Amino acid sequence: MIELNFDKMGGLVPAVIQDHRSGEVLMLGFMNREAWRTTLETGRATFFSRTRNKLWVKGETSGHTQEVKEIFVDCDDDTVLLKIEQRGGAACHTGQRSCFYRQVDGGRLKTIAAPVFDPRKVYQK
Repeated sequence: MIELNFDKMGGLVPAVIQDHRSGEVLMLGFMNREAWRTTLETGRATFFSRTRNKLWVKGETSGHTQEVKEIFVDCDDDTVLLKIEQRGGAACHTGQRSCFYRQVDGGRLKTIAAPVFDPRKVYQK
């Protein structure tokens, strides 16, 4: 297995998630060793949830999965870039295609995109 430097952030590395066709940045996640290994083995983006303190495969609840097309590792071996195919249209748990759907505009946050799905229906909360 390709070894990353998990020491700098207490066992985690940031993972930038980018659409492999458009180049749009969809989200930022974190991986521990197990998430990294699982991603390499399965080809599906897998992360470590800092809030739930557990491993999660993107789309396991929503069905909005991420198929890994290419993986890049930075020069310090402590950050990864996953170029993925977003299945189901949305990467963000808020229903947006990208987690970066708000832009700073005159000292305020302005929503610049419409949601792809209603998270209350998908997550039944």
